[in-house]
Amino acid sequence: MNRHRTNTTKLKIHIAIFAIVSLIVSLMLPAIAAAHGGEEHVTGTVTKISDTSVTVKTTAGKTVEVGFDAKTTYTRAKQPIQKADIKAGDRIVIHAAEVNEKLVAHTVEIGTATAAKPAPR
Repeated sequence: MNRHRTNTTKLKIHIAIFAIVSLIVSLMLPAIAAAHGGEEHVTGTVTKISDTSVTVKTTAGKTVEVGFDAKTTYTRAKQPIQKADIKAGDRIVIHAAEVNEKLVAHTVEIGTATAAKPAPR
């Protein structure tokens, strides 16, 4: 009978620990999700660029248009660039948020140009 009581006590302890861990995780999830500020990441290749937006063919094959605003920043190899430096064919990573049902870029990162491969001999 004492053995049954010990197993029951251990089970109650395990359940209590599980409940505490579950509570902590559920309280932390919103903070983890907010770490990116609810931003979406758009990664792919520029297919079209205008003064107000960029169209990207994502790595998943989807076409996504992302708008620019006055706060959007642009970089290449961690160096600031101008929006005019973005060209069709550039590899791009955009961190954007939804504003009025449209994506608006906070940051636009252009991939560095790859070195030309030497011609085979």
